[in-house]
Amino acid sequence: MSKPKKMNLNQKQNLSGWFFLAPATAFIAMMSFFPMFKALILSFKTGIGTNMTWTGISNYVRMFQDAVFMQSLKNTFFYLIIQVPIMLILALILATMLNDRHLRCKGLFRTMIFLPCATSLVSYAIIFRSLFAVDGFVNTILIKLGFLNTGYNFLGHPMSARIIIIVALIWRWTGYNMVFYLSGLQNIEYSVYEAAKIDGASPFKIFTKITVPLLKPTILLTAIMSTNGTLQLFDESWNLTFGGPANASITMSHYIYNMSFKYVPNFGYAAAMSYLILILVAVLAFIQMKVGDKRD
Repeated sequence: MSKPKKMNLNQKQNLSGWFFLAPATAFIAMMSFFPMFKALILSFKTGIGTNMTWTGISNYVRMFQDAVFMQSLKNTFFYLIIQVPIMLILALILATMLNDRHLRCKGLFRTMIFLPCATSLVSYAIIFRSLFAVDGFVNTILIKLGFLNTGYNFLGHPMSARIIIIVALIWRWTGYNMVFYLSGLQNIEYSVYEAAKIDGASPFKIFTKITVPLLKPTILLTAIMSTNGTLQLFDESWNLTFGGPANASITMSHYIYNMSFKYVPNFGYAAAMSYLILILVAVLAFIQMKVGDKRD
């Protein structure tokens, strides 16, 4: 009878690695992938509780016939197209300015710009609601400066409500993205910038020809994260404008919440909308990877 072969060192290391990974893998599968699979099955059903029936793709067809959902889709892409580029460009400019080794009090400026990111989502939404209320700080200043005679209802008009959400998002998340760019700038040798200055390159050329190309992987990362976050936007719509006026600023995630918990529960339809967001996130991330990552 032949003796069993002993495992070599590499096999033992692989086995011990899988031993430590197994609990986390099982936990992730149980808490993430299994619910995703159940949600996919649920998206093909309608009804409540044990009375749910299989209806095929009817929930997916219903989405494109639902005026409120189509409005939420338009709103979400409006926020995405306007807010994300402005936020990332502003974060990149601020990171470049605060990376200057000759600038004094850099730590203070970096902290001040990053602090909004540490603010509670609910708290900062309430602050912006107060600022832009009819009798709020912004209207008070505009009246005193003579731009308005009476307070303007910023949150009561569709376009101004959407713009306030965009302003709030830029205020909160610019510092977050700036930190990523600052981290990337720390890895660029300062001698590269000194050589460019000696050659007579202007600050604008240094920014466009050196900083941006060398930060392309970081820019791609922040673009994908920002796109993902915006497509799943909920807190600002819920806490700042309540989706109003008349669903004019509602987002897809906000509408999914309404269909699940605010109105008569329709978990099948909500699951279908959730999977559409998943598909949009995956498609846009794939496009951004193909366009932004030019490595062979």
